[in-house]
Amino acid sequence: MQVRPVIACVSLLAGALLAVSGTAAQAATAASSTLYVSPSGSDSAAGTQSAPTTLTSAIGRIAPGGTIYLRGGTYTYTSTITIPAGSNGTSGARTTLTAYAGEKPVLDFSGESDGSRGIQLNASYWHLYGLTVEHAGDNGIYVGGSDNVVERAVTAYNRDTGLQLGRIASTTPSSQWPSNNLIVSSESHDNKDSTGENADGFASKLTTGTGNVFRYDVSHNNVDDGWDLYTKSATGPIGPVTIEYSLSYGNGTLSDGTQNKNGDRNGYKLGGDDIAVDHVVRHDIAYDNGHHGFTYNSNPGRMTVSNNVSIDSVQRNFSFDAGSSVFRSNTSCRFKVSGSNDKTVGDADGSNQFWTGTNGSRCSSYSGALGWSFTSSGSLAVTFGGKVVTP
Repeated sequence: MQVRPVIACVSLLAGALLAVSGTAAQAATAASSTLYVSPSGSDSAAGTQSAPTTLTSAIGRIAPGGTIYLRGGTYTYTSTITIPAGSNGTSGARTTLTAYAGEKPVLDFSGESDGSRGIQLNASYWHLYGLTVEHAGDNGIYVGGSDNVVERAVTAYNRDTGLQLGRIASTTPSSQWPSNNLIVSSESHDNKDSTGENADGFASKLTTGTGNVFRYDVSHNNVDDGWDLYTKSATGPIGPVTIEYSLSYGNGTLSDGTQNKNGDRNGYKLGGDDIAVDHVVRHDIAYDNGHHGFTYNSNPGRMTVSNNVSIDSVQRNFSFDAGSSVFRSNTSCRFKVSGSNDKTVGDADGSNQFWTGTNGSRCSSYSGALGWSFTSSGSLAVTFGGKVVTP
């Protein structure tokens, strides 16, 4: 007579366990507004602080406008992490992928084969914050979507350009090329491809739309160029790009002294294949780059080139052999590298101090050792000889 109650109790317990298990499974698959990720997380975990999930799982489960927090530590990957097209935030609420406050997540793609990217952001209205992406088989971060913000990122030691904007696929029409992206307060360095001629710090080249902006960024010691806005005849013009309040130095030579004769080694390379694009380049600094500081690179457009400083480029500080660009309040200085006289074909007035054998009066502010840091607000503070400068 005692068997039935025991069986009944077991049945109730099994039902309760099934309910708990079902709830956990639903939590791991339902869209969430907040998810936590850690290097030790699992795909099936709920994504809470106490039960963190993986980045790939979180990307598939986050609700539009939600936030994914990456806990500190090293994440090791052997394949690309893709944020797919269509997984969009909104204009009023971007989906956020951010470092957890006070912690540093490092995404290490050393296990990838050559040609594989690190993070591929194909969606729109996302905000990436505080990520370090290293050792990818191609680009560290590749942005194919639009209306995104990448902030406080570091892309380093990747096997192509650290952070690049470009179309998602060869079939993507130009009307859908990435547009209105902001790359801000970010650093890209020591990126090197096997040929030595492709790996830049930052690039918006070949297949990008309008409204892309780089602000308060630092590109240094990449094997090719600091910035590359290259165009070619096969794909035609790109949309005008704005680069402002940024710094490019030491490009053409890696931090360990490695060089490659194939590298272009410019601070800011602004064109290609005689295609006119009216970029805006203002309040930027080029220092100690292995070729030119600022070069039109056969872009005959009417670029706005204003309030920039170029120092000790191996060849020209400013190299614009053709076009109708407008030059205002630019400064060119030489202290330790003889180089060549600047060439600035276009509309250049007396507000510029270009190098023609002697330094202008403004160069006294740019002597001494280079230093830089990001302020708490994210703006870029550059110093020479310990004194803050503002081009």
